[in-house]
This record gives sequence, structure tokens and C-alpha cells, in this order.
Amino acid sequence: MRSLQPFFNPKSVALIGATDRPGSVGLGICKNLLEGKSRRKIFFVNPYKKKVLERKTYPKITEIGEKIDLAIVVVPAFVVPKVISDCAQKKVGGVIIISSGFAEIDREGVKRQKEIAEILKKANIPLLGPNCLGILRPTSKLNASFSPAMPKAGEVAFISQSGALLDSMIDKALLDDYGFSALISYGNEADLGVCDFLKFLKKDKKTKAIALYIEGLKNGREFIEIARETAKEKPIVALKGGKTSLGQMAVTSHTASLAGSPEIYSAAFKKAGIFEVETVGDLLGVSLALAWSSCCSNAIGVITNGGAAGILMADWCERYGLHLPKLSKKTLRKFENSPIMNPAFSRQNPLDIVGDALSIRYKFALETMLEQKNIQGLIVVETLQIMTEVEKNARVIIEAKRKWPKKPIICCFLGGKFTEAGVKILRRNLIPCYTELREAALAMKALIWRENFLK
Repeated sequence: MRSLQPFFNPKSVALIGATDRPGSVGLGICKNLLEGKSRRKIFFVNPYKKKVLERKTYPKITEIGEKIDLAIVVVPAFVVPKVISDCAQKKVGGVIIISSGFAEIDREGVKRQKEIAEILKKANIPLLGPNCLGILRPTSKLNASFSPAMPKAGEVAFISQSGALLDSMIDKALLDDYGFSALISYGNEADLGVCDFLKFLKKDKKTKAIALYIEGLKNGREFIEIARETAKEKPIVALKGGKTSLGQMAVTSHTASLAGSPEIYSAAFKKAGIFEVETVGDLLGVSLALAWSSCCSNAIGVITNGGAAGILMADWCERYGLHLPKLSKKTLRKFENSPIMNPAFSRQNPLDIVGDALSIRYKFALETMLEQKNIQGLIVVETLQIMTEVEKNARVIIEAKRKWPKKPIICCFLGGKFTEAGVKILRRNLIPCYTELREAALAMKALIWRENFLK
């Protein structure tokens, strides 16, 4: 296996196609690379300019007098083969080709892509792309892409055949305050592909779970074998693009992939131990739950301060096959004898602790439910009343999680403006919190699925 370290922690990077032209991809990558200039040497290559952003430029990569770990190429497609020959001569550690205009467009593009792949293969230099966004590694302050921003460091690695989708996920992460261990856009997969990055992430200590957006595969059998071995160490969540006839047509013109039958892909995911989802939101939501929480057997408690929320959550639990054990006599007796509880509490699972519940009642309910031996995980639902202590409730949940680390707690804080602070407190403490009941139930389903896969 060739080393992928040049892509994730390079000591030196050369950008071929550096420019200060407003609105250009090259300018965006220049600025992103300079954000990590304290960690590595940055070189700009442009034969038509002496300086870019007040930094010296070189006419060719071969004229840089130092070793280059990573070369990033963002020049017109017809120029790429010559630039790649220079990279091979320079013996760079790895190459990312951002440029489009290859196998995704026409036969000439296919020919050009094959040519550059062969040049780098002979030189034993790994290639990412072409037609990709690039790579981001927040922990090493590497933004080797034209993404709009760098997210914070986190526990989920995101591998995407689409760069635009990856960009949107970054924007969402900035708003919702979660991070990534790595973000990888592999585009046309002329050389490195999903299997290579699964093998790398399997051993990556910074990655706890892997999110995968995929449109097509080159070698299904190899994918299943590598994904299954990876899934034994790190949970994988996948979203498949191109499940309909129209979607499959769009895939061909996007990344030159063969979409294939959705049933075949679903069967492959199942065999490989991959949890499949249907939406972009679920891809990240489930991945975060698997990264942050321990898995559990199918015996789930539900606590809520709203009757309707409990009913709706019960519906979602049944749809997703979650088992809600009855409250034991011991648990019921403890609730009934407590002065903290409102006498109108529901006496069943889901447990409605009534709308006037303050954080002290949430704390008591959490501890009592988690003490019941046949409850292996907990879904906590909060609806907003005038007396609801959103931030205090979040801290009570954090305390319970510390006390019962092996029993996962998934939260759903229904609302918006007034619940936002509680949601962020929970996420900063690595407790999954959603704003939709379905999302919380699906996350718990994934934890149960993971437990069954590892048996």
C-alpha cells in the first residue's frame, strides 16, 4: 500500500495554477493553503506571474529547489499532462488534480485521464482526482481544496465522490458546530478511490466513524471486502446517489461512474456492514451518533415532557424496529413515591414527565430509567414550555452520560431559537442531539444495528 501521508500531513505543498484572479478556483486554493503556512512550506507555480498574493512564484515545479510532498494541479485540462510529467520528474509524494475536463465529459477526456494516470503510475506517485474538490485535514490545518472554509476538528471522516456536496456539509457543520477528522473528495477516481481511503481511515486514530457519499464503484467485490474489514474497526454510513433512472443518467455526466442497480448496492452495503441512509442530513446525523456513542442492544427507554412528542416518538420507534421495554415495578414505584414527579406522569415507556418538568425532574427520570437493567439506551425528548430549563437539561444529560457511559443517550430538542443553546451544549460534549424525532430514532437504530454487526 502506497503511503497516503502526503495527502493528510504534507510538510511541503506546491500549487500549480496559483493565481490572484478574483473569483477563481486557483485564488481560493491559494488562500486556503496559506491558512496552514505555520505547519508547512507553501510554493506557488505560475509561469505567467512573478508573484501571487505577494509570494514568489515558480515557472515550473521542477524549478523549486526543495522536496515537494504534495502537488495540487488547477490548470486547464489540456495543460495537465505536461504539468503531470513535471510532477513525475520532480518525484513528488502525491498529486491532487482539481481540474475537470476528463472522463466525465467525452472520449477525449477519457484518453487524457488515462494518459496522466499512466504517467503517475510509472513514477509510483498516488493521484487523487481529477475533477475533485481536494482534501481537508482540520487537525493538521491542511485545506488542499477550494472549499469555502475549514471546519473544526472532529471524529467523523467524510469521503465523497461529489465535491459540491462536501462543500455544503462543511457549511452545515459550521452552523451546527461539529467537526471532521478528514474530508476527501475523490472525483473521477483515476487512481486513488474509496477503497484506498477506507484502508487509511481504518488505522487513523483521529477518525471514529466514516460517512460515505458514493455514486458508483469500479470493483464491487474489492469494496465489500475492504469495507467489511474497515467496518469491524470503524462504523461506516453510506448515502448512494443515482438510485433512479434519472439519477443514474446524471451520475454518468458527473463523475464518469457506473451507477448500477440500487438493490445491488444496498445488498453490498449490508454484506459489508455499512449502514445505509437516504438523505444528506441522515448521513451526517447517523455518523455523528456512531462516532460519539457506544452501541447497544435493542431495549430503549424514551423520556419526554410532551405527550404528543412521546406518541410520535413511539411511532418512529416502531417503524425502525426499536423495542421499548415496559417500566419495571421497581421503576414505577420509585417514580410514584417521588415528590419530584408530577402525579400526572404517564407510567409507561415512553415516559411523559409532563410539561412543567424542570431539570431536577429530568435528572431524576434519567437516572431512574438508566438504572433499569433491561433498558440499554435512552432517547430524551424535550419540548419547549415557558418553564423549560433548556441549558440545565442539557447539563443534566451530560452528567447522566458520564455516569452510564455504556448506555447511549440520544436527544431530540424540538424547537428552534430557544432550544439552540441546549443543542450546542450537548453536541460540544459529544452527545447526539437532533431537532426532528425521526432523526433521533434513526440514530438509535444505527447504534443497535452496530451492536448486532459486531456480535
